[in-house]
Amino acid sequence: MDPNKEEFLKEFGADYGYPNGPKTIDEIRATEFKRLNGLVYLDHAGATLYSELQMEAVFKDLATNVYGNPHSQSDSSYATCDIVREARQQVLDYFNASPKEYKCIFTSGATAALKLVGEAFPWSDQSCFMYTMENHNSVLGIREYALSQGSAAFAIDIEESLDHSRGNLMSVKVSQHQIQRRNEARFFEKEPTGGAYNLFAFPSECNFSGLRFSLDLVKIIKEDSDRILEGSPFCSGRWMVLIDAAKGCATQTLDLSKHPADFVVISFYKLFGYPTGLGALIARNDAAKLLKKTYFSGGTVAASIADTDFIKRRQEIEELFEDGTTSFLSIASIRHGFKMLNSLTMPSISRHTTSLTTYVRKMLLALKHENGASVCTLYRSDNVKVVCHGWGPIISFNLRRPDNSWFGYREVEKLASLSQIQLRVRNIEWERTLGFPQTGCFCNPGACAKYLGLSHSDLLSNIEAGHVCWDDYDVVNGKPAGAVRVSFGYMSTYEDAKKFIDFVRTSFVSLPNQIGRYHLRERPSSFLNEGPRKLLAGGVFLKSITIYPIKSCAGFSAASWPLSSTGLQYDREWLLKSLTGDILTQKKVPEMCLISTSIDLHQGILFVESPRCKERLQINFKSNTCNGSTGEDFHIHGQRYEGRSYNNEVNIWFSQAVGQPCCLLRCSMSNYYLNNSRCVGMRRDVQSRLNFVNEAQFLLISKESVSDLNDRISSIQVNPMRFRPNLVISGGEPYAEDGWRTLKIGDNCFTSQGGCNRCQMINLVNEGGQMQKSNEPLATLASYRRVKGKILFGILLRYETADEVEQETNSWLQVGQEIHPNSF
Repeated sequence: MDPNKEEFLKEFGADYGYPNGPKTIDEIRATEFKRLNGLVYLDHAGATLYSELQMEAVFKDLATNVYGNPHSQSDSSYATCDIVREARQQVLDYFNASPKEYKCIFTSGATAALKLVGEAFPWSDQSCFMYTMENHNSVLGIREYALSQGSAAFAIDIEESLDHSRGNLMSVKVSQHQIQRRNEARFFEKEPTGGAYNLFAFPSECNFSGLRFSLDLVKIIKEDSDRILEGSPFCSGRWMVLIDAAKGCATQTLDLSKHPADFVVISFYKLFGYPTGLGALIARNDAAKLLKKTYFSGGTVAASIADTDFIKRRQEIEELFEDGTTSFLSIASIRHGFKMLNSLTMPSISRHTTSLTTYVRKMLLALKHENGASVCTLYRSDNVKVVCHGWGPIISFNLRRPDNSWFGYREVEKLASLSQIQLRVRNIEWERTLGFPQTGCFCNPGACAKYLGLSHSDLLSNIEAGHVCWDDYDVVNGKPAGAVRVSFGYMSTYEDAKKFIDFVRTSFVSLPNQIGRYHLRERPSSFLNEGPRKLLAGGVFLKSITIYPIKSCAGFSAASWPLSSTGLQYDREWLLKSLTGDILTQKKVPEMCLISTSIDLHQGILFVESPRCKERLQINFKSNTCNGSTGEDFHIHGQRYEGRSYNNEVNIWFSQAVGQPCCLLRCSMSNYYLNNSRCVGMRRDVQSRLNFVNEAQFLLISKESVSDLNDRISSIQVNPMRFRPNLVISGGEPYAEDGWRTLKIGDNCFTSQGGCNRCQMINLVNEGGQMQKSNEPLATLASYRRVKGKILFGILLRYETADEVEQETNSWLQVGQEIHPNSF
């Protein structure tokens, strides 16, 4: 056995791996999660994984039984009603809730359950919605219902201490944030009477920090609100309590017989992976009867008349609130998930996941750079006296460089994916789910701002600067805009945890023996500062020229080609757009690489071929073959373009080629300009325009740099064309191009715009008409070509045009021309 695992088991062996269960963790992984071979999944807070045996039981159930619509009286409908009834009882049993006191209302998810409470709650101008800062956006959304009905809303922080005068009972202290209200005048017309209904919401487990709130809060708020809200106009009135248990109940028991919350919301895919799109609201009977249902639908009414205002609603709580036909096949599936959880038992799952969380937290805190600086900042404070009942299997953190600056969470995401570690990336208020140790703020803006120390002004300035959902700005004004999160599930293993720790250590920890000539990871300064490298005696020459007329489709090579103010003439001048407005690229549609292109300059024809189309398409781009419409405005990478569309015949051809409806657009105008700096030999400064490119007019790749890369890769050999370059050069030392500031090819001047930041795109390769994906060459490049979150290979160029008016035939590039660089 691995000595590291032996050490781990010495400390955690009694809790790890279900030693007294029906199966050990190794047996569970070998028999029920075979699909995880080589993959580390650490996003159980986002969605845990379903067991393969669980799904086999589901399929067998559905394949051998007939379940009909429950709103009928056939035998198959009765069978469905029985299954749904049993499922309700299983949910109540899971929370130790008596059916005499609670009802289980199935919804489309936890969010739908929260929405149901918000829209049906008996709000008034005397009411209040109070919630902890640590809450999911779906809970915060209830605020809109409260405020729209004239109610008040405010967030709170809670601290606790022991009250020895009351027999060591917990004493709660509330720190109240500003009161929000949309109709102040309406509120002050009369004094609070104490008869209003108020709602308090908190999560059983914070999905940012893992903090488990004490469930004693239920009784404290309901029975002692006068004391903890003393001086507040909302201390009186009847308080009802809502618990968001979507995350917490997957690894912690919530006993409603001891903690009688009024409402509890859950989501079944958070519990056992499948089914998605199904949740439940567990509601106390007396609380549910206070909810005011407005809408009625099939299944929720006993009778209605179409042409008069008459409706008789059903009396049973479940039937009253479950609009339409329930997702009865999904409901039938949840018993197989509960069977799996119950076989392991919740206390064992909690101990198992806690052992892994404690181990990873301990190892992260121990990581140090060569200068002694800490690598990891954890977002958990054990010194703050909060109403805490332990910590769930979540770790949120950010990583620092040796100089104390931050690694961006997007960098962590990119490198984790190369190591087959599934993370998830998110930032404050705006999120992106990719299935990785999650990065960002996980729809929990209050907790994120609280732990990251982001003020209102920080958040607003980020938004005003254009920082929105799912963007790449992970460090703003020197502060991280989000965090990395790893979370564990009942099937997580020591090996998962160890691989993640090894990934952080090898990818982000600076050690003395790691610094090499081309190793960029530890140094904050760019490799460009290393100075010019030597050229070989024979000089540097242009080896090949490649033009890509249609964005993301295959290009073609030419011995010579004209230049224009956009770069190589006709390069990336066309693109494909879906009917929903998405720009199609190989990242979304890998088959686009199978579409080949060529251009006949003399005839003015673009030729396009695809293995999916019998006929070769010909587009005469010198004549007016567009349909005349120029109203196709759209944005790419934040820049506005105007394109001209083509007729249906052209669009049908491309739709068949890519396998989905789309249309071809040609760039007719762009507001994306680059300000040119003066180059030797130029007569004046002008502006260069970009077609449908991501960053720059040209990408230049060195054949020697590719050879050096291939020497470092043991598994495959990479062709320079894998990087989709416009220009391939030969001669000089590897990476000499990194130090070039300007260069001349023949009589044409170019300015370097720095290194090209590579992505997963270069890991796609066409083998026999099929797209194959691996971790190379990006994984190897990441090991020695990384600078502040970017994996750089090749350089981007801008053409310094000699004339403001585009001259199509005066300036050409030709294979074999010598290159004269001017280095930094």
